[in-house]
Amino acid sequence: MANELDEKTGVVYEKGRDIHVIDQQIQVKVGAGSIVFQVLLWVLGILPGIIFLFMKINAGNYLSKLQQKVQHDASQIDNYLEQRVVILQNVAKLLDKAIDLDKSTFSDIAALRSGNRANSLNNVATKVEDVNTKINFAVERYPDLKAHQEIADAMQQNSYLQKEITAARETYNDTVNQWNRDIFSWPTKMIVASKRGYTTRIPFTASSEIKERSREVFF
Repeated sequence: MANELDEKTGVVYEKGRDIHVIDQQIQVKVGAGSIVFQVLLWVLGILPGIIFLFMKINAGNYLSKLQQKVQHDASQIDNYLEQRVVILQNVAKLLDKAIDLDKSTFSDIAALRSGNRANSLNNVATKVEDVNTKINFAVERYPDLKAHQEIADAMQQNSYLQKEITAARETYNDTVNQWNRDIFSWPTKMIVASKRGYTTRIPFTASSEIKERSREVFF
């Protein structure tokens, strides 16, 4: 049988396509068939019904643990973002001693450290990148600053934390993907998820500002 999708002989979409994550949570719902299935197990005997009952209990415990892992992975992103803000704050103070740094940079950092988590992680990450861009611009304007050991060390830590944030996002998205697949795993997990009113979760995505910047010409 031939492949349904053949990258060698299939039609190629020359214009390309922008990919976006749909910002929508889908609730898990089961139909009458699932109810009939559970009733039928009890009709067949007490043992099948009890076995399936324990399977649902195990499925519920599993989903509860997975839900906690989603929260843990999300908090890791938040923690790394917080550490990066602290590093950028330290760099800004060091630069301010050497040059007249844009004062709005300090205002932006103070806003990020205010503890306000009303904004999504996407928005916080975007604002952190804005501050990082300002600081990088200041360093590039004064090449001699790169020789300052404290500034060089702080910038290295900043680069390291950015890599950690990227890795943490991937881990979070992997866990979200696991959650989104498992809550639709019929029969046990899906039935439990439906009863508890669970929905799919939205993975971490790049903001519109970041997407626009990625299209810019840098060199």
